[in-house]
Amino acid sequence: MAANHIEQQLIDHGIHPTAARILVLQKLSALTHPASLTELETELETMDKSTIFRSLNVLLEHHAIHSFEDGSGSTKYELCRCESSGCKVENHHIHFYCEACHRTFCIEDVKIPLVSLPEGYIVDTINYTVKGLCPECSGKGCNRVAK
Repeated sequence: MAANHIEQQLIDHGIHPTAARILVLQKLSALTHPASLTELETELETMDKSTIFRSLNVLLEHHAIHSFEDGSGSTKYELCRCESSGCKVENHHIHFYCEACHRTFCIEDVKIPLVSLPEGYIVDTINYTVKGLCPECSGKGCNRVAK
């Protein structure tokens, strides 16, 4: 995505566009998979980890991105693809974590099932990660890593 489009996206979410926020959001929009803080630090060589982390927190607070735990031990981040800043849980998709190659995939076509909770509880987010072998690893006859 072009920097001016990213800048407008930040403004639409009520975020003051800074160079760091633009770069982080631009990188997340260019990736085809969710990324961890460590992966973003590798991709954004000119930025230090604390600047990336602060930018991620602002983007999360304003719902420009989503975060989830995929079972790998690190939080993953991805661009929010909802049309408005009020992205609803029922619009979120599930994720798949491959236990052989340790990659996380977005399964865009499968939405997170809604959970019915007792009165008084309000759902903000749901993490839904399925674990197993991805098509590439299952086709190779890979074995799961021992736990």
